[in-house]
Amino acid sequence: MLLSEKSKMKKIGITGGIGSGKSTVCEIFKLLGVPVFHADLEAKNLQDNDIQIKNAIIERFGTQFYTQEGVSDRKRIAAIIFNDQEALTAMNEIIHPAVWQRFLRWSEDYRYAPYLLFEAAILFESGFASNFERNILILADEKVRIERVIKRDCTTEAAIKQRIANQLSDNEKIHMADYIIENNQENLLLPLIVQLDKLIRENGKNW
Repeated sequence: MLLSEKSKMKKIGITGGIGSGKSTVCEIFKLLGVPVFHADLEAKNLQDNDIQIKNAIIERFGTQFYTQEGVSDRKRIAAIIFNDQEALTAMNEIIHPAVWQRFLRWSEDYRYAPYLLFEAAILFESGFASNFERNILILADEKVRIERVIKRDCTTEAAIKQRIANQLSDNEKIHMADYIIENNQENLLLPLIVQLDKLIRENGKNW
């Protein structure tokens, strides 16, 4: 799903399964001066505030995904689309093109940055990955991921495993990624990211 021609600005995708630590990794990249576009947060914003997106969702799914106040019901959406591949595909077809257009406009404000990161939970599943010069995958053991999400979201192990099952496995994504960050408890995360940042800045001149 190549949505536009690549510009001279280096754009890199970054992803990882639920509980892998994407948010922490992205915050470190920001501290190193790398702008990060959070696709999933932008998708939530569109669902809540873009009238065309809201109308498209209501036309496809009815009003079940919105509260009486007109705010998207994230738990209800997740409970339905992560258990129904057809519903997940339909939602992505509504949201993804709009997210990509937002990213292109956002990237114009950072044309002088060393490179940009596009963070998305389903970078490979959505086809977004084909738009980038390189892609980063964050890995963590499933047990560690589940423990993190239970603590963070007060959810159940079964619900987390269901979401994991609806995404590509880590083994599949490893073959699609250019760089891998292992974010288990025994690894010191900061040195890994500093090293990768240096590598991207140096090698990116030749892409």
